[in-house]
This record gives sequence, C-alpha cells and structure tokens, in this order.
Amino acid sequence: MNKQNIEKKQIPKDKIINYDVVIIGGGGGANIAKYARENNLKVAIVEKERLGGTCLNRGCIPSKMLIHPAEVADEIREAKKYNIKNNTKFEVDFKKLVSRITENIFEDSDNLAKLYKKLDTIDFYHKQATFVDNKIIQVGRKYITGKKIIIGVGARPGIPPIQGLQDTPYWTSTETLRNTTQPKSLIVIGGGYIGVELGYAYDALGTKTNFLVRGNFIPREDGEIIEEFDKVFRNKHKITDITSIENVDYINGEFKVQIKDKQGKKRTLKAEKLLVATGVKSNNDLLGLENTDIKLNKYGYLQVDKYLETNVKGIYGIGDCVGNFMFRHSVNFETEYLIPQLFNKKTKKAPINYPPMPHAIFSNPQVAGIGKTEEELKQSKTKYFIGKCNYRNSAMGSALLSEYGFCKLIFEQKTQKLIGAHIIGPQSSVMIHQLIAHMHHKAKLEDLLKLIYIHPALPEIVRNAARDANKNKK
Repeated sequence: MNKQNIEKKQIPKDKIINYDVVIIGGGGGANIAKYARENNLKVAIVEKERLGGTCLNRGCIPSKMLIHPAEVADEIREAKKYNIKNNTKFEVDFKKLVSRITENIFEDSDNLAKLYKKLDTIDFYHKQATFVDNKIIQVGRKYITGKKIIIGVGARPGIPPIQGLQDTPYWTSTETLRNTTQPKSLIVIGGGYIGVELGYAYDALGTKTNFLVRGNFIPREDGEIIEEFDKVFRNKHKITDITSIENVDYINGEFKVQIKDKQGKKRTLKAEKLLVATGVKSNNDLLGLENTDIKLNKYGYLQVDKYLETNVKGIYGIGDCVGNFMFRHSVNFETEYLIPQLFNKKTKKAPINYPPMPHAIFSNPQVAGIGKTEEELKQSKTKYFIGKCNYRNSAMGSALLSEYGFCKLIFEQKTQKLIGAHIIGPQSSVMIHQLIAHMHHKAKLEDLLKLIYIHPALPEIVRNAARDANKNKK
C-alpha cells in the first residue's frame, strides 16, 4: 500500500502515549479490554460512536427487541387457528416500543463508558482513530501507540449505486431501529437476513411492506431451506421480483422507486419509507491505513494470518472488519482465542481453530444452520446422505398446527459424521444448539440415535430426521 507523503509529521517520542494494549473499536474487543484491566495492563480504547459495537447499538440486540413484539403480534392474529376468538383489533404504541428499546441499549452503552472512564488502567478516547504510521494512531490532538494493537472496527451498511438514491432520506438498518414513528408503508431493497428480519418486523407490526428481490431470499442457505423460506415468506408478505432498480426519487414525503420487473416492464412503486439492506462494507477505509503497510484484501477487509495478526507485527484484526464471519458470537470466539495467545506467556502459540460456525435468521419463518450445505457438498464431490423431518410429523409440531418447516441433517457417507444441519420453523435458533454440540464433538449418526429425546418436545424433530437418515445411509 502506498503511503501518503505526510513525513510522519515528525512526532516526538515524548508526545506519543504508550499503552500495553490499544483496542480500536468499542464492540467485540471489550473482552480483551476486560482481561487487560484485570491484569493491570494499561489499555486504550478508541471508539468514535457509542460503545458496544454493532450488536448492541444497531444490530443483534435492538433488532430482536423489535422482532419479538412482531412475533407476539403474529400470534395474536393467528389465535383463531387454535379456536381462540379474537375480536379486538390491537394497536401498536410504536413510539413507546422503539423508545424503550433505544433507552435500554443506550443505558447499556453508557454504563460501559462510565466504567471505562473511572478505571485508572483504561483510557477511553471517544474519537476517530487515524493511523499516521504503522503503529502510531492519532486520536483528536493526541498520538498513541501500543505493544499490541487490536483493530475491531466492524462494518457498516453498504449502499448500492442506484441512481438518485444518495439524494433521498433512505433508511439503513440503523435508522430503521431508531425510528419512533411507524410508517404506513415501507419498501425493502434486499433479500438477505437484515432485510427479511427488519422488513418482517415492520410488516407484522402493521406497516404495509413491499420487498424488492432480485434472485433468491437468504441466498447463502441450503437450497431446500431457501425454497421453503421463499414459499412461506411469499405467502405472508408482498414481494416484487425485479431485474433492476432504475431510479429512486423522494418527492413530497414519498419515495418513488422505478424498477424493471421480471418481464422487463418498468414500473414505479411508492412508499412512505425505504429501507436499503443490500449488505455491508468494512470500516477499515476510515482508519487511514493508506499511511501504513497493513494489507487489505480486494473487498476492503483486513488480511490476517492464522493467528489473527496482520502483516504488521503486533497489529491484529477481529470481527466484521476481517470478514471471516459476521457474527457477534464469532468475534467473541476470536477474542477468547487471542487473550491467552497475547498475554499468557505459558500458552503455546497455536493457530485459531474455528469450529463449525452456527447462525440464525430471526424472521418468520425462523432459520438456523451449521456446517455444510448440500450444494457445497455437491461442488466438492463429497459423498453424503441426508435425513429430514417436517415439523408437522412430530407430536409438538402437530400441537402447533405446523403448516411448514423441517429439520435437515447431512452426514458424510464414509464416516457417518454429522457435517451439516439446517432447520426452518419455530424455535429453530434454539433447536440448532443440540446439533452445534453434536458437530463440535464430531458425532456420528449412531450418537444421535442413541439419545433419549423428551416427548413431545420439538427436538423430537431432530430425532425423526436422524431416523430418516438411518434409512438412507448406504
């Protein structure tokens, strides 16, 4: 990477504040900061926004606090299918709902700031971090460095180059979670997990929502999960299949989105609000890394080795800005790995060894998965066999009057090890955990079959899928 001609500003050494650890980003690196302060290491934390990172402030936590009331609203609407008469039309106090969510997450974030400010071993810089050399960072008018520097600045919504979009007050996930006035109508651009989660929540709470989708919903999932999700989601929501978005205007308080549909016909769709949920981009471009030798890949993510270290010795990368996985639970795993590697001299240096990484999509239907998809196995020419069970083919599924959903288990043919598990349906984010444990312990089909499952709990669906796999093995 070419350095700018800044002559390093000839910063005198006595003007540079030295730390044992510098953490850039106030999210996933918190575990490292906690360990460091408990061991009397001098720590600097640099965060230009609120502490807590994406997960606390504009991701996992506030979105689930919005989605759960949406699920309750759905249950009220569907009560009649259980022979419960519901003749009262409910109303959503949207302002109070979102204000409560925001107050809760701001309180948690503010408590972190208060904690850091009162600790002698931690200096909290509520400013932008800018590298001026490999290990020298400018924060405001000060310059800091550290024996160990951890970059964990996360990612932000990526905005597609749609004509006219930049001149409109469109929403990203951040604005969607802060908005206190419920719109009458909403257009969602994007069929990934952010779009289907937030769009579902608004729709279930009473906003007329239109999803613009080019291709498949949740495209990274197993093919059968995608197919089932598409079928169920289309039955519940308004979907417009498109080939392109030609233009976006905002006139007199209304969005006008000109699209080209699957038949090649141009149409204009209108809504009060517009949510753009088409992916994310790393925040590394805000750090002045052009003034360093730190390498990024072609997508703008930090290049790290098997020890999470960049090509500049002593500088490490974690979380979304590295791009290996985009989950809070994955960055937590990375920090738990790094702590003994960086600070415990008795720990033998070892590369990070990621177990199969689980994930969940908290829409309706809910989706969870871990391990390989059937498509990945076909591409790698791995021999496998599968077992499936529909929700409705279980006692609890019957009690729930399940009309959709299934558990799909994938086993390697030669070893009969569980190598993939995919669930779509109620509580799938909970159900997947038994399969996370099985995969972590390299369980085989026989291990799943030997267990006793509580009757008539939902995990019997997993047992039934294992029994089906037992019929299909060769």
